[in-house]
Amino acid sequence: MEIGLYTFGERTLDPELGRPPTPQERLERLLQEAELADQAGLAVYAVGEHHREEYVVSAPAVVLAALAARTRRIRLASAVVVLGSEDPIRVFQQFATLDLLSGGRAELWVGRGSFTESFPLFGYRLEDYEALFEEKLALLLKLRRGERVDWPGGRFTRPIPGLGVYPRPLQDPLPVWVAAGGTPESAVRAGRLGLPLVLAIIGGDPRRFVPFAQLYRETARAHGHTPRLALAAHGFLAEDDGEALRLATPAFLQVMNRIGRERGWRPLAPDHFARSRGLGGADFIGDPERVAEKALYWQELFQPERLLLQLTVGTLPHRKVLRAIELLGAEVLPRVQKALAPS
Repeated sequence: MEIGLYTFGERTLDPELGRPPTPQERLERLLQEAELADQAGLAVYAVGEHHREEYVVSAPAVVLAALAARTRRIRLASAVVVLGSEDPIRVFQQFATLDLLSGGRAELWVGRGSFTESFPLFGYRLEDYEALFEEKLALLLKLRRGERVDWPGGRFTRPIPGLGVYPRPLQDPLPVWVAAGGTPESAVRAGRLGLPLVLAIIGGDPRRFVPFAQLYRETARAHGHTPRLALAAHGFLAEDDGEALRLATPAFLQVMNRIGRERGWRPLAPDHFARSRGLGGADFIGDPERVAEKALYWQELFQPERLLLQLTVGTLPHRKVLRAIELLGAEVLPRVQKALAPS
């Protein structure tokens, strides 16, 4: 099981600065985090597209291109590109270019989007949310099959009469993953198309997502495909188990309760994360021993190829985030690899 990181480039209140980091400060921190993740031996660093004041990444391909120049081995992914409000041709070209710049390390993760700001921003109707994704994903997959593209057009895309789309990526085909939050339709779609799946588990008992993973694998195999599953979750590490919880709780609460107010969720209490970091919860918060134990528990439940953690759900002291990345690479990763090594 590979271990990696993902981020949206949050910029909430920094407890040391007494204010949110500026967009420039946050992007510089993000570059440092990815560079350290590469040095620490982590497998993937992913950045997600949002169009909100509290997130700094609205153009994942641009950020990932900067990371390509600062890293050497780590794979670079979008978590995710909101494909329904994007132009699939431009997205393919951007990530093909990223693949060339990075020496074949790019991955294009696409999803419908958990936030909807991009749809009115770019002139799309939310009533077309599902249909937009379906049609644009079909075009994207057509684009990566070959350089000359015949496309009949549809409700949201124009015809392409055998035109070339350039540049072509170094990887053939360019890796495309589908990211989902747990709807059966998403599992069936990814399995039917033979696409790797990223399953986000950010709340509740992880065992309730096991049938979703099983549905994905069964569908993929029924269509002659080999399934590949990655899991994404929230987390934070420190040498001291209690310090990890103390640092993460206020930052995570600020973000999750703000989103909860928008969506009508019940507010989370401060003791929520003390419970959710246990095996029956969704958060990876604690010292390396606790985080490794939980990673192995999820491996037993899901048998994923990858586990990715979002260490910056809310803004935390930058030096503490860097230390968490070091601990993930130096202590958690070896524990997991040793436990999973063939006997």
